[in-house]
Amino acid sequence: MLSQNTHIQALLGLVPKLTEDCIHPEYWSAALCRQVISLQGDIPLRDSRPINPQIAGTAKSGRTEKTREFSVSRADAGYLGRFHAQKYAALPDVDLVCVVDSDPDRAAAMGAELGVPHTTSLDDLPGRVDLASVATPTVTHHAVTLPLLAAGIHVLVEKPITSTETEARELLQAAEKAGVLLQVGHLERFNPAVQTLREEVRRPLFVEAHRLSRFSGRATDVDIVRDLMIHDLDILLSLVKAPLVEIRATGVPVVTPNVDLANARLSFADGCTANLTASRLSFKDMRRFRVIHTRGYVVADCASRQNQIFRKPAGAQDLALPQEVEHGPADNLLAEIRSFVRAIRQQQPAAVSGLDGLNALQLALKINQTIAEEMEKHAQAKG
Repeated sequence: MLSQNTHIQALLGLVPKLTEDCIHPEYWSAALCRQVISLQGDIPLRDSRPINPQIAGTAKSGRTEKTREFSVSRADAGYLGRFHAQKYAALPDVDLVCVVDSDPDRAAAMGAELGVPHTTSLDDLPGRVDLASVATPTVTHHAVTLPLLAAGIHVLVEKPITSTETEARELLQAAEKAGVLLQVGHLERFNPAVQTLREEVRRPLFVEAHRLSRFSGRATDVDIVRDLMIHDLDILLSLVKAPLVEIRATGVPVVTPNVDLANARLSFADGCTANLTASRLSFKDMRRFRVIHTRGYVVADCASRQNQIFRKPAGAQDLALPQEVEHGPADNLLAEIRSFVRAIRQQQPAAVSGLDGLNALQLALKINQTIAEEMEKHAQAKG
């Protein structure tokens, strides 16, 4: 881990070519930034490991280096990667110094937008990298993140952590071996409505979640369970600590080869039941999470950042009048990135650990397996 005295610089954006077999190089781009001011002064970096020269070049011996954050995203799907770069650039203690994109026009456009130099390759960039944000398509998370962790780089990887459980476990093992932080971008954990819900709920009895969105054409490389429902699975698992005992799930592909709409009913050993629905084919957006628990009833509207809280007074038979909580504007991504940097500086656990990401992925994959079995059963019945 980096000490509090250590500089943290950043490298944000998309990588042109991390490994020979990672993905076609034309799909990648990157942005660099430097100098997140240290907590206690301008101290030369002493314990940072150089990144693979194929990515950023080899630092010159004896040169005073500052750390760099590194954000990764695919150029033709750089929706999230661009936002990551903007958030890092907005931090008062971050100096964005360069953007890289394998497409010259996109590199120029991003550089102009952020007011920084641009290039199309990372091969000749000297220096060291200490932090990375990975916002590539899910199928590339493992291939992009693993070499970063192996190089001693702290990584914030977008959700889901990877496509498969095996890949996720390899990332956890790599992070532990290198002694670096692996945080997973389950963004709703930083939504003030969800934070209020988690503070209010003690032992959930029944959970209902709806996560519906209009079809955007993005993130169709994965099914709806790993794309959207996984947000609610992560929230659910942060509330319910009992073992899962039963899964009932259905889903259908409609406009993509993957499941576009899904419903899952989950039963836990402590008696809690959860009913979750996710769709990318809705006519309106909805991100709502409801919990009946031993002390009352809490609703979190993740889109409007509002809560409704019904409490049951001690000895009463009825719920008290609802408390309406409006949190106002909030920047969940900025809060997530700040938590990532703070965890590294203070040598604290990640707000959403690699293990949290693995647990959410495992449950998502079990739901997908149940859906696949149901679809096969119906196909056989029709045949």
